Amino acid sequence: MEPFAVVALSLFLGALILLIAAVVSGSRKSLPPEGGSGEEDSKVSNGVSEKNVASKKQKLLRSRKEKLQQHVFTHPLLATSLKGHSANISCLDFSSNGKYLASCADDRTVRIWSTKDFLERDHRCMRANIELDHATHVCFSPDSRAFITWLANEETIRVFKMIKKDDGSFTFTAAPEDFPKRHKAPIVNIRIAETGKFIMSASNDTTILIWDLKGEVLATINTNQMNNAFATVSPCGRFVASCGFTPDVKVWEVCFTKSGEFREVARAFDLKGHSAGIYSFAFSNDSRRMATISKDGTWKLWDTDVQYKQQQDPYLLLTMKCDISDSCRIALSPDARVVAISNGFNITMHNAKTGRQEEEFLNVHGEEIADLAFDINSRFLVSCGDRAIRVFHNVVGYHAVIEEMEGRLKKATTDAMRERLQQQIDDAKSALDAVCTKKQ
Repeated sequence: MEPFAVVALSLFLGALILLIAAVVSGSRKSLPPEGGSGEEDSKVSNGVSEKNVASKKQKLLRSRKEKLQQHVFTHPLLATSLKGHSANISCLDFSSNGKYLASCADDRTVRIWSTKDFLERDHRCMRANIELDHATHVCFSPDSRAFITWLANEETIRVFKMIKKDDGSFTFTAAPEDFPKRHKAPIVNIRIAETGKFIMSASNDTTILIWDLKGEVLATINTNQMNNAFATVSPCGRFVASCGFTPDVKVWEVCFTKSGEFREVARAFDLKGHSAGIYSFAFSNDSRRMATISKDGTWKLWDTDVQYKQQQDPYLLLTMKCDISDSCRIALSPDARVVAISNGFNITMHNAKTGRQEEEFLNVHGEEIADLAFDINSRFLVSCGDRAIRVFHNVVGYHAVIEEMEGRLKKATTDAMRERLQQQIDDAKSALDAVCTKKQ
C-alpha cells in the first residue's frame, strides 16, 4: 500500500474513533441516572446541602438566643425581678439607710437600685463603670455616700464616692488610688464596719486583713481554719467572724481607744456544736443572734448576747436538719425572726423560733445562687446568681410578727402595752393582706 494511502486510512480511523467517543459521551450526559433526571437530582442535591447549612445556622442562632435569654422564674411571693446587668451577678448589699441596693457583676458595672421602686412597675438603676476590670464584691459605707469593691483582675479594693445630683441621681467617682495588694489568695468577702472605723477583707486561705479607711493595714488575723469559707463584720461594727474547714465559727473583737485609735484584735468567742466544716453564717441586726449552716446537714441558731469577756459561751437555741451543697448560704433577717437558706438553685425560708420551713422557692436562678440577703426592714429577701436579682416578700416574717405579738398581747398588763402590741399586729396583717391581694 502506498504511504499516502496508509496515512489517509489512519486519519480516517482516528476521526471515526473520536466521533464515536463524542457521541457516546453525549448520550451518557443526556441519560438521567436511576431515580430521576440529572437536573432534578442536581436540585435535590443542592437543596439538601442548603437545608443542612440553614439547619446549622438556625441551631447556632438558637443557642445564642438561649444564652441571651433570662432564666424564667415565677412565684406568688416574688415581688419583682431586677434586670439590668448583662452578666452574672456575684454580690448584693443594702445601704444602712435602707434606700439602696448595690449589685456587682461580670459586666464591669456596679448598679445601684432604689428600694422604694421594688413594688413599682419600673425600677430605677444607676450604673458605676469599673474601668478595665470587674468587681466580685461590693459594700456600702455606713453613711450610704460611698461603696467599696473588690477588683477581680487587680486583686485589690477600690473606693467609689457617690455624689448626688439635683435630679436625685448620682455620679460615681473612684478614689485616686486603690488599696495596696496584700492578699495572696482569692477573696471570700469584704465589709466596712458600721462604726466607720475599719474595713475587713478575707481571702480563702486563712487570712483576714483589718484596714483603716485610707488603705493602711491595722492588723492581720490568721484564722487557723485551713481555709476561710466565709467571713464578715457584725452589724454592730464590733466583731469580725469567720468559718471554714473546722466545725466552728471564730469571732474576734476589733478594739479601739476612746479617742478612736486602733488598739488590738482580741478573741471574743466561738460557736461550737457542728460536727463538720461550716459553709456560711449570719448575724441579726443587733448582733445578738447568729445562724450557721454546716456540711453536717444542719443549721443552727445561737444566742450571742453573752458576757464573753467573762468567758460566757453563746447559747445554742435551735438545731434543724436541711439539704446542703457546696454552694449553701444562710441569711438571718435583721429582726432575727426568719432564717433563709440557699442550696444550689433553691431557697427555703424558716421560722427562727420554731425552725419549721414555711416557704420554698425552686430553680430561682439559672446559675447557682451566689448571694442572699434581707433588707434592713425585714420586708424583702433578695437573691442573685444569674443576671437577675429576685426580690421576695418576707411573708414568713409577717406571720412570725403576728404570732409573737399575739402571744405577748395575752400577757400584757397595761393598756398602753396592749395598744402598742395591737398596732404591731394590725400593721403586720395589713402588710400581709397587701401581699396576698397582689398575689391574686
